[in-house]
Amino acid sequence: MLTDQAQALRDLVVQTDHSRARVVAIVSGKGGVGKSNIAVNLAIRLSSMGQKVVLLDADLGTANADVLCNIAPGADLAHVVAGRQTLAEAMIPAPGGFRLIPGASGLAKMAALGEFERTHLVQQVAQLEDEHDLILIDTGAGVSPNVLSFALNADQLLIVTTPEPTAITDAYAVIKIVARQRRDLGMHILVNMVKDAEEGRNVFKRIDAVCRRFLGLVTHYAGHVTTDSRVSVAVRRRKPFVLDSPNSPASVCINQLAHRMNRDAVDPGDEGFFRRMAAWFVN
Repeated sequence: MLTDQAQALRDLVVQTDHSRARVVAIVSGKGGVGKSNIAVNLAIRLSSMGQKVVLLDADLGTANADVLCNIAPGADLAHVVAGRQTLAEAMIPAPGGFRLIPGASGLAKMAALGEFERTHLVQQVAQLEDEHDLILIDTGAGVSPNVLSFALNADQLLIVTTPEPTAITDAYAVIKIVARQRRDLGMHILVNMVKDAEEGRNVFKRIDAVCRRFLGLVTHYAGHVTTDSRVSVAVRRRKPFVLDSPNSPASVCINQLAHRMNRDAVDPGDEGFFRRMAAWFVN
């Protein structure tokens, strides 16, 4: 039998009727592939194209989007989960026009949250969908329960990998685990830190071939980001590289990715992230 809190949440899901933002979860099989840097710079480029974008830093172990943007947040996701702040209060303007919800290192697993925290968080997520066109979720690396909870409830996945064999293997592992539960989820592979477009395309073909053979799954090529010394320079300056060096090779690649995402945007449908997350919490 549902508790009063869970029943109230389910009733809210049934009653809610609002326009839904598209939700893209940005994931990686391992750390060190530049996922968070991609997320921040992509948010800037999409914002410059007229979209209302919010980036949720859901890397609950080593959140660092605020560091990349040289922002000192007053509140973060931990305050929201605890009910001390709303997402609107924790959300801060970020360079380039998007809005950032800072993550919280060491936040407890979603599955361990109490009913009050679950209800409060899902209600806040619903508000995000009302007020934005696109929600980017920068998850942690790997396939922890936290990562899967966000990935499985998104409209699309952007899987970031590099040409390194370990990164390729771990990217495939993420796809395999997610595909077991949601084969309908659009999986787009972005190859970071490549020497040229050909290398990026070849890495994608290797991953896609394995997915087709062993999973019967077709993946999609999101593009590549070229290895660029100006990226590390911008990180040291704590400034997003699309702002620090807007004409650099890496910035051009991010611009192409943003245009491709706009062109290939999927309809979030009637269910939306809010309803899927609510169902995950109360079931």
